[in-house]
Amino acid sequence: MSGMLDVDAIRSAVDDFFVCVGSGEVEFYNEFSLQHEIGIHLRAALGGRFKVQFERPTDYFDISGRTEKREIDISVFSEDKLTKAALELKFPRSGQYPEQMFSACRDLAFLEDLVRAGFAFGLFVMCVEDALFCRGAANGPLYGAFRAGSVLTGVIRKPTGARDRSVELNGAYRIEWQAAGDVRYAVVPVDPVSVGGQELGSERA
Repeated sequence: MSGMLDVDAIRSAVDDFFVCVGSGEVEFYNEFSLQHEIGIHLRAALGGRFKVQFERPTDYFDISGRTEKREIDISVFSEDKLTKAALELKFPRSGQYPEQMFSACRDLAFLEDLVRAGFAFGLFVMCVEDALFCRGAANGPLYGAFRAGSVLTGVIRKPTGARDRSVELNGAYRIEWQAAGDVRYAVVPVDPVSVGGQELGSERA
C-alpha cells in the first residue's frame, strides 16, 4: 500500500476497529471519542505511511469551491497532500431519526464534493445504539434507506421543519448494517466512479 491509498484496505481497517469494539477491547461514548479511536486505529494500520488528522478545513487541501461542509472529520493523506482520502463519521445518541438520517446524507454529499476535488475516495461511517435507526416503518426515501436497505440517490429533501433544504447525491448508496457488540455500524464508500463527472461547486436542487 506504500505510495497510494486503497479503499479496500482502509475499509478493512475500519471493520477491524469494530471487531475490537465488539470484543470490548475498544470503547467509545460519543462521536468525538469514536473519531479519536478510529484515528488511532488507522494510524497503527497504516504504519506511518500516511498522516491521519482530525477536523482539517477544506482549504488546507486547496479546495476553494463550495462544499457541503467546511471541515473533514478524518483526513488520511501523504506528506505532499497529493494522495488523500476522507472519513466522515456519525454516532447519533438522541433519537431525531429523520434529522440524523438527513445529516448522514449531507456527509455523503460532502464526501462526493471531496472526491470531485481530487480525493481518492471517501468513507462514510455511521454507528448507532438505537435500533430504530435500523428497523421500523420504512416509508419514504430516508427511512427506506436506513431501515430497509433501499438505495440513497438523487435529491434528498430535509424531512422536518421548513423542509427548505436538500442535498443531491450523484452516486447510489446502500446502508448495510453490521453488528459490533451492543452497536451496529455501516461503512459506505464514495469513489470517483460513483460520483461521476459533476463539477465541484455546481448547483444542487
